[in-house]
Amino acid sequence: MVSIRVAAGSSGGEGSGVILDTKGHIVTNNHVVAAGGSGGQITVALSDRRVYDAEVTGADPDTDLAVLQLKNPPSDLRPIALGDDTKLTVGDPVMAIGNPLGLSGTVTTGIVSALNRPVTTRGDAASGSGTTVVTNAIQTSAAINPGNSGGALVNASGQLVGINSSIASLSQGSGNIGIGFAIPVNEATSIAEQLIAKGTAVHAYLGVTPQDGSASDGSATRTGAEITSVGADTPASKAGLQVGDVVTAVGGERVESALSLVAHIRERSAGDEVTLTVLRDGKTIDVKTTLAAKPTTTSP
Repeated sequence: MVSIRVAAGSSGGEGSGVILDTKGHIVTNNHVVAAGGSGGQITVALSDRRVYDAEVTGADPDTDLAVLQLKNPPSDLRPIALGDDTKLTVGDPVMAIGNPLGLSGTVTTGIVSALNRPVTTRGDAASGSGTTVVTNAIQTSAAINPGNSGGALVNASGQLVGINSSIASLSQGSGNIGIGFAIPVNEATSIAEQLIAKGTAVHAYLGVTPQDGSASDGSATRTGAEITSVGADTPASKAGLQVGDVVTAVGGERVESALSLVAHIRERSAGDEVTLTVLRDGKTIDVKTTLAAKPTTTSP
């Protein structure tokens, strides 16, 4: 784990990060590195208080993730052990590690409160680009405060399962209320690998416009993401999705709203094959499709 400081004149901020490899790559939140603007000076402090200059290898506003590279990294860096967020269950013990309020090396504990929680953060706050960040987040009761952003959420074995990114609050500046959110580790490492290799990341794309909706499921009504348009020559059109379909699950995981569908697609990678569970004319059908790479100028 590392503490990150970004400074640019009188502005800047602090955050946390995770050591990915022995080459000095650090994964953190994009809103941490964007705090100082394009000309910000970035320094990274290791747990033993050694401080190194760093530069941005790549940043991805869509997922609020970024990778830093330490300049002249030491030879004794110890990367974090990686876990698998798909093996988490609600109630599992977790620990948040980071630099909240500038207090480096702080540890808080809690449980996994919920999984696949669709969370949005404002793009101007998260990235400075106006991009809306949608995360299919891990919700945790472990205390997360400003400065924890970019730090590790680990399981009982000390393996990374998420990158702490945001909190719910009752009002601006109210601080932690026991509801924090982390980007799942599988999504974070997939994006980080792309940023290290190319400096940019490619995102998955289905090719629909959804809205909150519901449909009959036998004698019951089920909520989901109602399809209002299907793009031509997209994974959705090739799979036979239709306007009026209500998507209720992706890969067996519940979809309860339009935002939930967007979050499920954004956490996957281009080329992934997915099965969508759809309500159409009162019947449940499964539709398989392969996600494409998202065009640079389009909705999710």
